[in-house]
Amino acid sequence: MTDRKAEILAEYGPFPGVDKVHGVTYDGRHVWIAAGETIHAIDPDNGTPIRMIEAAADAGSAFNGRHIFQIAGDRIYRIDPESGHVLDSIPAPEGGNSGMAWAEGSLWVGQHRNRKIHQVDPQTGEVLRTIESDRFVTGVTWIDNELWHGTWEGDESDVRRINPQTGMVLDRLTMPAGVGVSGLESDGIARFFCGGGPSGKVRVVGRPARP
Repeated sequence: MTDRKAEILAEYGPFPGVDKVHGVTYDGRHVWIAAGETIHAIDPDNGTPIRMIEAAADAGSAFNGRHIFQIAGDRIYRIDPESGHVLDSIPAPEGGNSGMAWAEGSLWVGQHRNRKIHQVDPQTGEVLRTIESDRFVTGVTWIDNELWHGTWEGDESDVRRINPQTGMVLDRLTMPAGVGVSGLESDGIARFFCGGGPSGKVRVVGRPARP
């Protein structure tokens, strides 16, 4: 396993109307942050607020190229980001959901206290398979066929790459003491966007270069 300090490239926020960041996703233009009863779009390069959608949003967010999927309570809602309308919903996995990502035609739902990541059918909500973690899962993202997730327990937090078959930790980026990760997304290239929980901030963390 490779273990190193996280390289924080930028810190955005706190933002108006955002008391806590529950989830983070990226649509190729904007970073979207789930803030309880609203979802906010910000500029990924400077953190400038762009727009806001009113929607229940108390956990992870994901973008599939067209729609935002948003966890709220025991449901996962599919939202049109242009109109802000909720199109439909599916049941969320039971057990304290946190982060969420989209990859390979599936939703990947992290659970904090259960320390699991579920692959979920986006049409039905059926759990297709489960990956075990040894830490609280607080955010999930895929990049270049790599599965990364955030952790946060006490004052310790990191972003780690795991083997998607076994859950073995392959890389770990340790955040500074007291800086947590709540929600995780990549830009598909070289940056991770990390929600900062009750700080109301989003931090940009550099993705390590692959050999």
